Amino acid sequence: MAENRASAHEAAYREGVPCWVDAQLPDVEAGKRFYGELFGWSFEEAYGSSVWARLDGGLVASLAPKTDGRMPTVWTVSFATSDAVALARRITAAGGQVVMAPFPVGDLGIAALATDPGGAVFGLWQAGTHTGFGRRHEPGTFVWAELYTRDTSAANAFYGGLFHDALFGTDAEPDFGRADVTDVFPAEMPPHFVTHFRVTDLDDALGVVRRLGGRVQAPPFETSYGRVAVVTDNQGASFALLRR
Repeated sequence: MAENRASAHEAAYREGVPCWVDAQLPDVEAGKRFYGELFGWSFEEAYGSSVWARLDGGLVASLAPKTDGRMPTVWTVSFATSDAVALARRITAAGGQVVMAPFPVGDLGIAALATDPGGAVFGLWQAGTHTGFGRRHEPGTFVWAELYTRDTSAANAFYGGLFHDALFGTDAEPDFGRADVTDVFPAEMPPHFVTHFRVTDLDDALGVVRRLGGRVQAPPFETSYGRVAVVTDNQGASFALLRR
């Protein structure tokens, strides 16, 4: 995968490319301490009660407080789109569901939340002043999103229909893949996306996760895109660490 250091002030990401990740947490201050030490992120106020995470000045993620304790503590990956309303219609037509219809986030852009036919949740982002990642593919930043599903053929058909160029285009490698959920997780685990952050030393990073109160869900294993471990933070949000 080619390195990308695109500025947040450049053009929006093309249709179907993972362009942003955010965590919904019970305690944002605890999240700042955890991810600040793990990845070296700094933080600043963002829209509403959420905070931006930066690395070396570039935007890399956001953390937001859960507005309802019944909501999952989770990392969500958002895919870029030039028209969130039209894409939401296509998702429904293809057998998915729109959980949160497109809504404006100030002048930053338009967001939506959807599920694929298997129930995996993902976001949509139509850029306004916020185009997405200022840094990615570098240590301490987003590098990959893996969909764990029970039917990879159906997932390929669904996402290929929505984002064909991003998945199968020849100008760049995709930023997400699909795998059978039982490759890593118990069979009863529902389909879901796992956000991957790049690290320079996987074993060292796992030691930091444990020291900060997180836990290892899946110990290191080899994939076609690098060596991966799936972990949770100290509030229960799952994500992966990737060494490539």
